[in-house]
Amino acid sequence: ADQLKEEVTLLFETCKDVEEKLKLVDVLQHLGIDHHFERRIAVALSDIHGAEFNSSSLHDVALRFRLLRQHGLWVSPDEFNKFKGPDGRFNAEVIDDPMGMLSLYNAAHLLIHGEVELEDAILLSRHQLETIIARNLKSSPLSQQVTRALRIPLPRTLKRIEALNYIAEYNQEQACNPSVLQLARLDFNLLQLLHLRELKEFSRWGNNLYGAVELTYSRDRIVECYFWSYTIYYEQKYAQARIILAKIFVLATLLDDTYDMHAILEEGQKLNEAIQRWDESAISVLPEYLKNYYAKLMSTFKEIEDELKSEEKYYITYAVKAYQRLCKSYLQEAVWFHQNYIPSFQEHLDVSIISSGSSMLSVVSFVSAGDLATKEALEWAFGCTDAVKACGEIGRFQDDLAAFKHGKGKLDMATSVESYMKEHNVTGEEATAVISNLVEDAWKTINQARFERSSLVPAVNRVANLAMSIMFFYQGSEDAYTFNKLSMNIIKQLFVKPIPII
Repeated sequence: ADQLKEEVTLLFETCKDVEEKLKLVDVLQHLGIDHHFERRIAVALSDIHGAEFNSSSLHDVALRFRLLRQHGLWVSPDEFNKFKGPDGRFNAEVIDDPMGMLSLYNAAHLLIHGEVELEDAILLSRHQLETIIARNLKSSPLSQQVTRALRIPLPRTLKRIEALNYIAEYNQEQACNPSVLQLARLDFNLLQLLHLRELKEFSRWGNNLYGAVELTYSRDRIVECYFWSYTIYYEQKYAQARIILAKIFVLATLLDDTYDMHAILEEGQKLNEAIQRWDESAISVLPEYLKNYYAKLMSTFKEIEDELKSEEKYYITYAVKAYQRLCKSYLQEAVWFHQNYIPSFQEHLDVSIISSGSSMLSVVSFVSAGDLATKEALEWAFGCTDAVKACGEIGRFQDDLAAFKHGKGKLDMATSVESYMKEHNVTGEEATAVISNLVEDAWKTINQARFERSSLVPAVNRVANLAMSIMFFYQGSEDAYTFNKLSMNIIKQLFVKPIPII
């Protein structure tokens, strides 16, 4: 693997022009091996950003736009004007170019607020790509990439899932480099071994936890919690961050199920009181069946704190505060449910963006994340503004769209869809259309944060990963997290089935 890495590193030196550099970076990202070349890629993109670029290829212009924007380097949508006529519409020859349209479609999804021209580009390219698929495009890898993008655009696709798909497609490309492909296959399998070993160990920990807390009403989501954590951090160097996040995710799932499925209001109030006190002595206020859970909550957070380096130990206080805030939001929802109260849409969001769990997970994801674990990142994540809030909105809206479609749990309060319907006196169809647009707005906010939080771009990208995992679990308004058969097939491919090394 080291020899292959050296061979791939040399490719950066041999790139003759901007186009070759762009394609190299894109291939490494697609194949999921860019984590081995982070510094090289950062230098290459900085050079590309500063270099003159006069390509007449829509694919190349869109590729440059997407790669630079994803890394927090500003590119104006005016770059696409050269492909438009005097009426502002794209020229006929580029509209008939499938590769160019796919690149434009993916690039345009990095739009920020107010970029109407990119919204138009999405509508146009989507229509063209749907037409291409309807005509049954013969070029197989391209048609598969189009189908995937129409389901979830590339900038919102989980990197490991894209790597899995692209590794199978790359060898059919004319410009396929055998060393790059071999490294991608080898790296995928080596990481898979590491992740499977972690998952087995984590499952033992989870089963012991479930056995100790004895909350029989709760969903067993040990594998899913690890998977969700892995989607944010798959790299080897983030093993500790991955496990810490997965453990707290399991504890939060138990908490969520207690409020959603079992606890009467008084018990929910007692549980919140104990969690706000965050002290072992608070166990005495709890009903008997919640005491083991509370003891495990305290001991797990203490174990995590003990694992942190001495200068990082105070990071755990951010995680504790985020968990307390999450619990408070669950209690507020329980109060509304028991009062049979449907809050206004804004009232709902003020609470349910937190109860979606995304802001808590964002905070916890930075507790032990090596170079990403900084006080600035933790303060930003806990503040629940811009990208973190937007990720919470995506989590809330996607969850509620699925719940509205399939029905809620027995103690679930009214969804944001129902709040909107009541407040604006509209049908479910109209409300879901509005909320689907709000999901798009939230993505614009995440994209914008890469430019407004330039010192935090790597942290913003991890929060974007969390938003991507939400899109994966809830695609098509299905809830793959709750109805886990939908996600089991992909979990097997990622963790169990190695890629053949040819």
